[in-house]
Amino acid sequence: MAMVLSFVVKTWLLQAFFIPSGSMEDTLLVGDRVVVSKLTPGPFDLKRGDVVVFEDPGGWLGEVPPTPRTGVSGAVHEALVFVGLLPSESEDHLIKRVVGLPGDHVVCCDAQRRLSVNGTPLTEPYLKPGDQASSVTFDITVPTGRVWVMGDHRSDSEDSRFHDDAGDGSDGSVPIARITGRAVAVVWPFSRFGWLSDHPDTFSGVPARPPAK
Repeated sequence: MAMVLSFVVKTWLLQAFFIPSGSMEDTLLVGDRVVVSKLTPGPFDLKRGDVVVFEDPGGWLGEVPPTPRTGVSGAVHEALVFVGLLPSESEDHLIKRVVGLPGDHVVCCDAQRRLSVNGTPLTEPYLKPGDQASSVTFDITVPTGRVWVMGDHRSDSEDSRFHDDAGDGSDGSVPIARITGRAVAVVWPFSRFGWLSDHPDTFSGVPARPPAK
């Protein structure tokens, strides 16, 4: 019954993931385990600032060699991951912060090297100390059904900026259908246990739609 309940929870409610890279430092560190709510997107809408886990939209990760696990121990490990009792190693998933929602006009950077959304410059307290908003300039509009995502460690994050071949947001944005859920908490190591913020103050002044031209 416990395994059935774990499977149900993993399938429809919550799933644990292992953080393999430093692209979200210092919000998330290599080796952290996070819990992801599958109720967003779904009953709960995505918001700017949400930290989300999503399936590779296509070519972002390149060829990722699987972690070799064989024999009985490998089978047991895979079974425990399948039912949700161990975290996924995220071999085909990424984790980033939502910066732009469908229809948003996202630009970088202004004279103060700030990101702006719908004409509103952002103060981003979650950026890794020493990082600027972006070393890459862009001016995009997020297409319908997609979001623009960026890592908190901007100088070490292969995010939407680096996959937008068209330069208008259509390639670099992530389909909402590929989002597994919103990361809500760090649960391991226990010394780092805590809730993940969507930093509402950062985006509170952003209008729902870009200003009319």
